[in-house]
Amino acid sequence: MDPLKSIGAIVPARHALTLFEEFKNFALKGNVIDLAVGVIIGAAFGKIVDSLVKHIIMPLVGLLLPSDQGYLTWKVVVGAKEVPYGLFIGELVNFVIVAFALYLFIVKFLGLVMKAKETTPPPPSKQETLLAEIRDLLKARA
Repeated sequence: MDPLKSIGAIVPARHALTLFEEFKNFALKGNVIDLAVGVIIGAAFGKIVDSLVKHIIMPLVGLLLPSDQGYLTWKVVVGAKEVPYGLFIGELVNFVIVAFALYLFIVKFLGLVMKAKETTPPPPSKQETLLAEIRDLLKARA
């Protein structure tokens, strides 16, 4: 087979159209759109939790401990370098709140939804019962 003839058999316009159709089918699938919506909502939720931690929770923690600007000024000086561990504690609290919220949503809320959907399987049909009896008789013969 001549390789030049097989290359000439490919029609670029048809190939591009097929590629576009495949991409359109992929991009407009429900799963991809659901994932995109989930990522956007997750990012917005992360910003809300970040604001909650930085503007409400950590300043309240800062009130309990003596300092001028709360947790923002908590640092350890090692030689000429400063290690701002207060910022780390703020991010740690942020992570714990996000993880707890995800736990509540995934395990508790979706768990309840999935349990509600679980039902007992329907009883076998007449055909399934007869086929099971035939299978059992054939096993008994063997």
